[in-house]
Amino acid sequence: MLLRHDKALRIAAVTGKKLLVITLAGTIIWAQPVMGFMIGGGQSYTALAASTTAQAVKVGEQIITSGARLLKYEYNTTHAGVAKKILADVIEVDLKNPNVKLDVMTGKGGQFATRQSVLGMTQETGAVAGVNGDFFNTGLEGAPLGPQVSQGVLMSSPSQLQGMYTFAVTNNGTPVIDEYTFEGSVTAEDGSTFPLAGINKAAYTPEPNGGYSHVDAMYIYTSAWKAIDRPINSSTTPTEVLVQNGVITQISNNASLPMAVPQDGYILRTHGKAADYVRTHLAVGQKITANYQLRSATTQKLVDPSSFQMMIGGHTILVDQGKASAYSRSVSSISPSSYVARTAVGYSKDSRYAYIITVEKNTNSDGMTLTELQDFMTQVGVWKGINLDGGGSTTMVNRPLAETDTVLTFETSNGGTTQRAVSNGLGVFSVAPQGTLKGLIVSGPKQLFIGQQASYSLKGYDTYYNPIDASNIKANFKSSNANMVWTGGGFKAAKAGTATITATSGQASAAMDVKVIGANDIKSLTVGNQTAPLQAGSTISVPVTATLQDGQTISVPNESIQWELIGFQGSSKDGQLTVTSVSPNAKVGYAIARYDGFSTVVVLSAVGENVWEDFENVNYPINFTSNVPEVTGNVSITPGTGDHSNSKVLQLQYDMTAGSGKMYAYAQLNGTNGKTISSPATSMSIDVMGDSSLNWLRAEVLDKDNKTVYIDLAKQVDWTGWKRLTVDLTGYNIGYPAKLKRLYLVNVEEGQDERARTGAVAFDNIKFTVPSEGIDATLPKNTVQMVLGQKSIIVGGKKQSMDVAPTLKNNSTYVPIRYIMDAFNGSAQWNANTKTITVMRGSKLLQITVGQTDFILNGKRQKSEVAPMIIQGRTLVPLRLVSEQLGLDVNWEQKTKTITIHS
Repeated sequence: MLLRHDKALRIAAVTGKKLLVITLAGTIIWAQPVMGFMIGGGQSYTALAASTTAQAVKVGEQIITSGARLLKYEYNTTHAGVAKKILADVIEVDLKNPNVKLDVMTGKGGQFATRQSVLGMTQETGAVAGVNGDFFNTGLEGAPLGPQVSQGVLMSSPSQLQGMYTFAVTNNGTPVIDEYTFEGSVTAEDGSTFPLAGINKAAYTPEPNGGYSHVDAMYIYTSAWKAIDRPINSSTTPTEVLVQNGVITQISNNASLPMAVPQDGYILRTHGKAADYVRTHLAVGQKITANYQLRSATTQKLVDPSSFQMMIGGHTILVDQGKASAYSRSVSSISPSSYVARTAVGYSKDSRYAYIITVEKNTNSDGMTLTELQDFMTQVGVWKGINLDGGGSTTMVNRPLAETDTVLTFETSNGGTTQRAVSNGLGVFSVAPQGTLKGLIVSGPKQLFIGQQASYSLKGYDTYYNPIDASNIKANFKSSNANMVWTGGGFKAAKAGTATITATSGQASAAMDVKVIGANDIKSLTVGNQTAPLQAGSTISVPVTATLQDGQTISVPNESIQWELIGFQGSSKDGQLTVTSVSPNAKVGYAIARYDGFSTVVVLSAVGENVWEDFENVNYPINFTSNVPEVTGNVSITPGTGDHSNSKVLQLQYDMTAGSGKMYAYAQLNGTNGKTISSPATSMSIDVMGDSSLNWLRAEVLDKDNKTVYIDLAKQVDWTGWKRLTVDLTGYNIGYPAKLKRLYLVNVEEGQDERARTGAVAFDNIKFTVPSEGIDATLPKNTVQMVLGQKSIIVGGKKQSMDVAPTLKNNSTYVPIRYIMDAFNGSAQWNANTKTITVMRGSKLLQITVGQTDFILNGKRQKSEVAPMIIQGRTLVPLRLVSEQLGLDVNWEQKTKTITIHS
C-alpha cells in the first residue's frame, strides 16, 4: 500500500512542525566533499566471543508509570584482569499495556536539524522516560541517518547504508527489528514519474558504491526540517519545487527557494537528472503527487509507514534468537573493544516487552565492550536487539515516582550532568487516564551535608503511577534521630549518619532515608582556587567540591564549610573569600576549609595569577602542523569575537576530512622551541572559544628535563562561544622552567563519527598561578638532629631541650612534631577533641589523627602504613610520614641512633 504524501503533511501540520529555508550559496556542482558516515557495509561481520563468566545482577527497580519500570543492574566481569562492576540501566516497557506507548522524540519543536538533549526532549514532549536514539553526523545538521516514524508519519527515510537495522512498534503493539529501504516517486500532471531518493536527509555517502547522496537525486523536505540549507555540504546546487495542497506553486531553477516550508506543503529538492526532469515535466499551477513506502529486507514486502506506531534507526544487530548475533556491518567506528557508554534496544521472545538499555561510563562504572553488551542483553531477556548511538551520546532520563519532571538516570560520560545534543531519542509516554490516589512518597534530597537545610514535601501518585496533586494533603514530618532536625519549614542536617524522615497524614504515612555526609564518606575536598594572592582587598572564588568514597562529586554548600584564616584577616561569604588585611611579616597565608574535621586549604602568597600570554603583542612565530599530511588548517592572530571583540586572539582552523586514524591539529608556538614558563605553576587558566566539535583539547609542555607533558584542557569541546578553562597542574609533575609548545585538538579514532572534522577554535588570556613549589622554594634551609631516647634536639647547631624523646616502635621512628615544625618554619595545631594534628609548612597542609593510618594532604585522603600515637600523655607522629609529605629529607645513623633532618 502506498502512502500519499499529502496525508503525511496533514499530520505534520497538526503537530506544528515548521521549516526555515535560505538560499544556497554558489552555483558550482561538487563545491565540497560530503562528510561520510562510516567505512564498510556488507551482510555479516563476526562478533567477538562474549564472556561466559560475567553475570548481570539486578540491584534495583523503580516504577516509572503503568507499564514501564526502570531496572538497575550490575554486570560483574573483569577488565584487563581486574574485577569490575559495570552499571547498566534497563527501561522495561510492556507493549501490551494500553496505558503506555513508545514514540520517537526529535529536536526542538519536534524538528530535525535542531539537536536537543534527551532531557530537553522529554520535557518538551511530556515523555516519562527516554534515551538517545539514532546515529547522526555531528559535522552536519544533526538529522538521523536511519528512518523515523512518529505517530504513523514517515519523518525521515532510511539512508542507503548497508546493515543498518531499525526498531519499530506496529499499531497493534508488536515490536519489529528489521532493515528497510525506501521506495517512492512523484507523478507529474503529464503522467511521467521520477524516483524519490528520500525524505528529510542530510548529505551522506551511500553504500556500497560511494559517491554523493544528492547528485542526480530528488528528495522531499517537509516542515519537519528546520535547517537553513536543504542540506548543507551536499556538493550540489539545487533546483527546488514548492508544492502546496498537491499543486506546484513555485519553481526555483538552479537555486534554493528563499523560504520556509509551509505547513500545507513540501519542497522537492532536485539536482542533475532530477532537475532536468523538473524543467521538462513540471510547471507552476500543475498538480503533482508523491507516493512512497518502505521495503522490508527480511520479507522483501512493501510496508506502509502508517502501519507503524513508531520507528527509529540504529546500527548493527546485536542479539537474535536470544543469542549474540554476527554484526550486520562494520563496527570499527563504534569502538567495539573499548570500555565505553552504550545504548541499545530490543524486545522479549514473546514480543510483549521492549527493553531500552544503557551502559554507564562515569566515575562509578567502566563501560562495556560491544560483546559485553551483547552478553548483558541476552542475560536480561532480550530476544532480538540492535545497537543505538552510544559513547558520549548515551543518556537516559526517567521520571521518579510522584514527580512531574524527568531527571538524569545517571552521570553521563561527558561529565556529571553534561548532555550531548542529539538528533532524536526514543521516548516512553504515559497515555493513561487520570486515576485516583494510590500512594504517597516523601520528596526531597536524599543526601545532605552537615549544616545544609532542605525542604521536603509529600507527593502522591495515582493508580497508573502518574503524579497526582497532593497539595491539599497536610502532613506532619519527623526524623528518626538527631542527624536531621526539623526547623518548622524543612530539615537541617545536624550530624553525620542516616536518618529516616517520615511524613504522616491521618492513617497514611510515607518515609525516606536521608544520608548526612560525614568526614569518613569523603575521599577529597577541592577548592575552586587552591592558590591566591596574599594582598589586602583581593577577593577570590572558593567553591568547595567533595568527592565521596563511592566516586560521587558534589558541591558543598557554603553554610557547611567552616573557614580558618592564618596569616591574614578576612571573611568568607557566598563562596567568596576576601582578604581585609595581612598579618605583619606574613609571607604565606592559609585559608583552611573544614568540613566535619576534613580539611583542605587555599594557600595565599605575595604572588598570584599572572597573564602569561594575551596575544596582543606576539613577537614569535606561530604556525599550524599536524601528524597527518592530509589534515590542513591555519593558525593566526585575529581580532576576537563576542566578549573578546576588543582583544586579539589566537585562532586555530582545521580540516580533517581527508585524513584518517588519530588526527591532531596543532597551534605551534615559537617554532619547535615553545614559549617559556619561567615560574612553577599550580594551575593554568585559558579562555577558549569552542566550536562544539566534541574534539579533545590539550596542551603540550616540555619541562626542564626534556620530558613532554600533555595537559588535558577539555575532554570534549562541547560548547560554542567563549569559556574559561582552569586546569590543576599539581598532578603533572612538571619540572620548571618549562615551555608551552602547542595548543591542539585531537580527533581520536574510536567513535570518530561522533566528532566534527572541520571547525575553528580560538584562545586568549593564558594565565598561570604561582605554584606550591614556588612558595616552598622560599623556605629557609635548616638542619635538625635528634637521638632516640634523648630529650634534646640540635637545630642549626644549637642544642635545645624537649619534653619528650624520639622513640622507635614497630620499626618506625616517632617524634614530637612541634619541635620539628619550629625548626623548619612550619606550625602544628592539636585538637584534643578529635585527636587530630594539623601541620602547615609552605604550600602543604597535612592532617593526621591519632590511631588512624589515613591522612589528608591538601584536601586529599591518602593511606600510610603507620599512625600517630600517644605515649605518656604526649603525641608523637611517624617521622617518615611527616617528612616525606612536607618535603624534608631524613637520614638515619644506626650506630649512634641519630636522626638527621634537613630541608
